[in-house]
Amino acid sequence: MYEISTMLEDVKSWCEEVGAYQVELFRSNDLDIKTKSSESDLVTKVDKQSEKMILAHIESKYPKSKIIAEESGVSGVDSEFTWVIDPLDGTNNFASGLPIFAISIGLYQNGSPVLGVVYAPYLKEMYYASKGQGAYLNGKKLEISAKNELKHCMVGTGFPYDKAHAKLNNLDYFNNMLPQVRGIRRYGAAAYDLCLVASACLDAYWEMCLQEWDIAAGVLIVEEAGGKVIHFREDRDFSIIAANPQIAESITGEHKKIDLQREK
Repeated sequence: MYEISTMLEDVKSWCEEVGAYQVELFRSNDLDIKTKSSESDLVTKVDKQSEKMILAHIESKYPKSKIIAEESGVSGVDSEFTWVIDPLDGTNNFASGLPIFAISIGLYQNGSPVLGVVYAPYLKEMYYASKGQGAYLNGKKLEISAKNELKHCMVGTGFPYDKAHAKLNNLDYFNNMLPQVRGIRRYGAAAYDLCLVASACLDAYWEMCLQEWDIAAGVLIVEEAGGKVIHFREDRDFSIIAANPQIAESITGEHKKIDLQREK
């Protein structure tokens, strides 16, 4: 039987290894940048090689596992353990020379999240959590923001890759929230945004049309820091709000107002 505590230490060491590779290639001219679903949906050779490095570790040490990975899809064998991997969250940032990017690795046991690690290698920030054991940044325990009014909140968000042609592209929600909060930030890496919520650097975060590998690790880190994650739309992949329970409900209510106006 695998021990979650051992698995957590393994994942942290994998992230450090892959992170060192990413930093070495960061701001180089040797990225082999290509597009996927749209002109703003990029992939580089660093995404692909980072994923290969992580998969090799899993296949070597935990071969009886299922894997869901951004670049290679589903692999492995049906098992009580499922790894969910984003090898380079924030590829647009990475390709543009912006230092906010991260490796995200989540682990489910029988369908429930038990482990999450998000590592921002350029910033040297290692966020991690295991079920029931709290969330941490570089060994320091994290606690969600305690703010209870939107007007005092700094919040994060993002926009989907299909923003150019989709009606539900977050602009309605954004325009409604902007005058109600202290500020809005858009960092371009969902896993890192969730960790900023867990560490109270952001008071809340919402985004639509994410994928499982974007959030598998970050959601557990938020929850273990005392936060709440609400899935607020079922028609736009993974659409989430993350904050303390009171602020999460407030943002959910604001989004519902916009939805009702749109339906009229």
